[in-house]
Amino acid sequence: MHEAGRSKYSLVAMAFHWVIAIAVIWNWRIAEAAEHAASREEASAIMVDHKALGITILALTLGRLAWRLMHQVPPLPQSIPGWERVAARTLHIIFYVLLVGLPLGGWLANSYFGNVIDWFGVFSIPALPVGENPDVGKAIFGLHKTGGTVMLYLIALHVLAAIWHSLPGKGGGIMRMLPFGRT
Repeated sequence: MHEAGRSKYSLVAMAFHWVIAIAVIWNWRIAEAAEHAASREEASAIMVDHKALGITILALTLGRLAWRLMHQVPPLPQSIPGWERVAARTLHIIFYVLLVGLPLGGWLANSYFGNVIDWFGVFSIPALPVGENPDVGKAIFGLHKTGGTVMLYLIALHVLAAIWHSLPGKGGGIMRMLPFGRT
């Protein structure tokens, strides 16, 4: 559990953080590529990987949440003001909601079109038992896209906060989530 004086996250938490972060950015780039594809068929082919990676992000996030429930995070440095503590906690909660909600929303939207999700050619994830309703599917896809945009802005905010808190005397910032260096 929690070690007194520990200022860094565990190696497992770090691995989850960085793998999920890379997967989210990669998945955004896949969606961008599909949006700029030359044809609808090409976009659909590209989106197969977006959907599979989204399911992977969901699985990794559930693993990360399970890990977090069993292992306390290191406390924030005392030098961090109360409002920043609240902001950091709120941002992390929103990240978890989006990291679970976006893949589930994508799966649900696909289900309203009667689509299965092909997981990198290894297996298929069946549509959820909701019945076909393309209008509802389109509406959910719209929310999914908006949620993805919100996620990108929050990632930018998170990165800026990590950089700010990496400045001398600011609490260690990004070093808390890296296996090397000192906070």
